[in-house]
Amino acid sequence: MLADRIIPCLDINKGRVVKGVNFVNLRDAGDPIENALFYEKQGADELVFLDITASYEKRKTTLNLVKKVAECVFMPFTVGGGIGSAEDVRELLLAGADKVSINTTAVKNPKIIKEASSIFGAQCIVVAIDAKLQGAENRVQGTERKLHPEPRTLNPEKKWEVYINGGRTPTGLAAVSWAKKAESLGAGEILLTSMDYDGTKDGFDIELTKAISNAVKIPVIASGGAGKIEDFYEVFTKTRATAALAASIFHYREIEIKNIKQYLAKKGIEVRA
Repeated sequence: MLADRIIPCLDINKGRVVKGVNFVNLRDAGDPIENALFYEKQGADELVFLDITASYEKRKTTLNLVKKVAECVFMPFTVGGGIGSAEDVRELLLAGADKVSINTTAVKNPKIIKEASSIFGAQCIVVAIDAKLQGAENRVQGTERKLHPEPRTLNPEKKWEVYINGGRTPTGLAAVSWAKKAESLGAGEILLTSMDYDGTKDGFDIELTKAISNAVKIPVIASGGAGKIEDFYEVFTKTRATAALAASIFHYREIEIKNIKQYLAKKGIEVRA
């Protein structure tokens, strides 16, 4: 059985690491290279680097920064943001990425998944899915606000909608259906972020993660909502996710990765030393 993975995420905006709540109200969280080195020492299993405004601003991920981070770490390194073609995937892999995460372009042009997977191998291709619950309340630091005044009608199979452009644009796609399609086209992994739980520290979105991880056979990374060590145990025992990603609690040094691993190992969860 493969060990479950703990993954810190560097959300990059204008060359700095940032973090917000529900994809808004971003605040600075430090230098990406300093953070990458810190997580290397902490024993992170992988590192994810997402240029969160690249797609919205219609530009590519900053290759120079990717190269600098790749030179600092020896753990597997996934990069996403602004990927528009198989050639963009090639450039990121040559810059030092081990895997490339595709979100907006994958939705707009699903053929890119198949093309990139056939050229570089499925193990290199991660499809990122930012999903939001429809017709429900969204919690933002203890308050509530409507996701949409009049929620749209989606596929009745479930209630999560896929968003693109860094969470700015609804697509009308049902998340479960999209995850299945991405897998069928050659995605090797799903990076699943709950927009409703993102940055809230209320725990991972178990229902969403369970729905997606049960629907596909490829690995699923759960993202959004980690606030305490117990949240990692819950997502690994209540869903089929094989990795858990977090940002806030790591960037602001609230919880150390090594402590999470020690806790999980004592609880019988297989983790890497």
